[in-house]
Amino acid sequence: MKPRKAMTLAFFVVLLSIGYFSMHAAPTLSDENYSYHGDTRWQTNMTAAEQTAASEGRPVIVYFWTTWCTYCEDYNQKVYSDPTVQSELEDFVKVAVNMDDDGESASRLQREYNVNYPPQHVIITPEGEVLVRINGYAGTEDFLSYLEAGKQRYATGESQ
Repeated sequence: MKPRKAMTLAFFVVLLSIGYFSMHAAPTLSDENYSYHGDTRWQTNMTAAEQTAASEGRPVIVYFWTTWCTYCEDYNQKVYSDPTVQSELEDFVKVAVNMDDDGESASRLQREYNVNYPPQHVIITPEGEVLVRINGYAGTEDFLSYLEAGKQRYATGESQ
Protein backbone atom coordinates (compact mmCIF):
# COMPACT_ATOMS: atom_id res chain seq x y z
CA MET A 1 0.00 0.00 0.00
CA LYS A 2 1.32 3.44 -0.91
CA PRO A 3 2.14 5.79 1.99
CA ARG A 4 -0.28 8.49 0.80
CA LYS A 5 -3.16 6.01 0.56
CA ALA A 6 -2.35 4.60 4.02
CA MET A 7 -2.30 8.10 5.54
CA THR A 8 -5.62 8.99 3.91
CA LEU A 9 -7.19 5.80 5.22
CA ALA A 10 -5.75 6.42 8.70
CA PHE A 11 -7.08 10.00 8.64
CA PHE A 12 -10.64 8.82 7.89
CA VAL A 13 -10.47 6.12 10.56
CA VAL A 14 -9.37 8.72 13.14
CA LEU A 15 -12.03 11.18 11.98
CA LEU A 16 -14.81 8.58 12.20
CA SER A 17 -13.55 7.44 15.60
CA ILE A 18 -13.62 10.97 16.98
CA GLY A 19 -17.16 11.44 15.68
CA TYR A 20 -18.32 8.15 17.14
CA PHE A 21 -16.80 8.71 20.57
CA SER A 22 -17.91 12.34 20.83
CA MET A 23 -21.52 11.39 20.08
CA HIS A 24 -21.48 8.66 22.71
CA ALA A 25 -19.74 10.83 25.30
CA ALA A 26 -22.44 13.55 25.17
CA PRO A 27 -24.46 14.04 28.35
CA THR A 28 -27.85 12.41 28.60
CA LEU A 29 -30.59 14.83 27.62
CA SER A 30 -33.42 12.72 28.96
CA ASP A 31 -34.41 9.45 30.47
CA GLU A 32 -37.78 7.87 31.09
CA ASN A 33 -39.01 10.41 33.66
CA TYR A 34 -36.77 13.45 33.37
CA SER A 35 -35.23 15.84 30.88
CA TYR A 36 -32.00 17.63 31.74
CA HIS A 37 -31.40 21.24 30.72
CA GLY A 38 -28.27 22.97 31.88
CA ASP A 39 -27.84 21.95 35.49
CA THR A 40 -31.58 21.54 36.00
CA ARG A 41 -33.69 18.37 36.06
CA TRP A 42 -37.21 18.68 34.65
CA GLN A 43 -40.00 16.11 34.85
CA THR A 44 -41.52 14.91 31.60
CA ASN A 45 -44.84 13.60 32.96
CA MET A 46 -47.34 16.46 33.27
CA THR A 47 -49.89 14.46 35.25
CA ALA A 48 -47.32 13.47 37.86
CA ALA A 49 -46.06 17.06 38.03
CA GLU A 50 -49.56 18.43 38.61
CA GLN A 51 -50.12 15.90 41.39
CA THR A 52 -46.81 16.83 43.03
CA ALA A 53 -47.61 20.54 42.72
CA ALA A 54 -51.06 20.07 44.28
CA SER A 55 -49.74 18.02 47.20
CA GLU A 56 -46.81 20.39 47.87
CA GLY A 57 -48.67 23.66 47.19
CA ARG A 58 -46.28 24.85 44.49
CA PRO A 59 -46.86 26.32 41.02
CA VAL A 60 -45.73 24.46 37.90
CA ILE A 61 -43.35 25.85 35.29
CA VAL A 62 -43.69 24.18 31.89
CA TYR A 63 -40.74 24.58 29.52
CA PHE A 64 -41.43 23.98 25.81
CA TRP A 65 -38.19 23.22 23.94
CA THR A 66 -36.65 21.44 20.95
CA THR A 67 -33.22 20.02 20.21
CA TRP A 68 -32.68 22.41 17.28
CA CYS A 69 -33.59 25.60 19.18
CA THR A 70 -30.54 27.83 19.66
CA TYR A 71 -32.27 29.94 22.31
CA CYS A 72 -33.02 26.74 24.23
CA GLU A 73 -29.28 26.09 24.30
CA ASP A 74 -28.77 29.67 25.54
CA TYR A 75 -31.15 28.86 28.40
CA ASN A 76 -29.08 25.77 29.19
CA GLN A 77 -25.76 27.61 29.19
CA LYS A 78 -26.65 31.07 30.49
CA VAL A 79 -29.85 30.94 32.52
CA TYR A 80 -30.39 27.48 34.05
CA SER A 81 -26.73 27.30 35.09
CA ASP A 82 -27.05 30.47 37.19
CA PRO A 83 -27.10 29.56 40.92
CA THR A 84 -29.82 32.14 41.70
CA VAL A 85 -32.06 30.74 38.95
CA GLN A 86 -31.46 27.20 40.19
CA SER A 87 -32.45 28.27 43.70
CA GLU A 88 -35.59 30.07 42.52
CA LEU A 89 -36.66 27.13 40.34
CA GLU A 90 -36.79 24.98 43.48
CA ASP A 91 -40.02 26.81 44.37
CA PHE A 92 -41.67 25.31 41.26
CA VAL A 93 -42.48 21.87 39.98
CA LYS A 94 -40.60 21.78 36.67
CA VAL A 95 -41.89 20.06 33.51
CA ALA A 96 -40.11 20.04 30.14
CA VAL A 97 -42.05 19.35 26.95
CA ASN A 98 -40.08 18.45 23.83
CA MET A 99 -42.04 20.01 20.98
CA ASP A 100 -40.46 17.57 18.53
CA ASP A 101 -42.12 14.72 20.42
CA ASP A 102 -45.12 13.56 18.40
CA GLY A 103 -46.74 12.06 21.47
CA GLU A 104 -50.30 12.97 22.32
CA SER A 105 -49.34 14.53 25.65
CA ALA A 106 -46.87 16.97 24.07
CA SER A 107 -49.35 17.92 21.34
CA ARG A 108 -52.17 18.38 23.86
CA LEU A 109 -50.03 20.66 26.04
CA GLN A 110 -48.98 22.75 23.04
CA ARG A 111 -52.63 23.23 22.07
CA GLU A 112 -53.80 23.81 25.63
CA TYR A 113 -51.25 26.55 26.29
CA ASN A 114 -51.18 27.91 22.73
CA VAL A 115 -47.47 27.25 22.24
CA ASN A 116 -46.22 27.04 18.66
CA TYR A 117 -42.50 27.82 18.82
CA PRO A 118 -39.65 27.24 21.25
CA PRO A 119 -38.53 28.31 23.74
CA GLN A 120 -41.55 29.16 25.81
CA HIS A 121 -42.31 28.82 29.49
CA VAL A 122 -45.75 28.83 31.05
CA ILE A 123 -46.12 29.14 34.81
CA ILE A 124 -49.40 27.56 35.89
CA THR A 125 -51.33 26.51 38.97
CA PRO A 126 -51.58 22.78 39.72
CA GLU A 127 -55.05 22.99 38.12
CA GLY A 128 -53.58 24.38 34.88
CA GLU A 129 -54.52 28.07 35.13
CA VAL A 130 -51.91 30.31 33.49
CA LEU A 131 -50.10 32.67 35.86
CA VAL A 132 -47.24 33.93 33.63
CA ARG A 133 -46.03 33.38 30.06
CA ILE A 134 -42.43 33.75 28.95
CA ASN A 135 -42.43 33.87 25.15
CA GLY A 136 -39.02 33.41 23.60
CA TYR A 137 -35.71 33.92 25.32
CA ALA A 138 -35.38 35.92 28.54
CA GLY A 139 -31.99 36.72 30.04
CA THR A 140 -31.21 35.77 33.62
CA GLU A 141 -32.54 38.94 35.30
CA ASP A 142 -35.74 38.97 33.24
CA PHE A 143 -36.24 35.25 33.82
CA LEU A 144 -35.91 35.77 37.58
CA SER A 145 -38.51 38.58 37.39
CA TYR A 146 -40.94 36.25 35.59
CA LEU A 147 -40.39 33.57 38.23
CA GLU A 148 -41.07 36.08 41.00
CA ALA A 149 -44.23 37.28 39.27
CA GLY A 150 -45.40 33.67 38.94
CA LYS A 151 -44.82 33.00 42.64
CA GLN A 152 -46.63 36.19 43.64
CA ARG A 153 -49.63 35.47 41.41
CA TYR A 154 -49.80 31.93 42.74
CA ALA A 155 -49.67 33.16 46.34
CA THR A 156 -52.45 35.71 45.76
CA GLY A 157 -54.61 33.45 43.58
CA GLU A 158 -54.33 35.81 40.61
CA SER A 159 -54.22 34.24 37.15
CA GLN A 160 -53.50 35.80 33.78
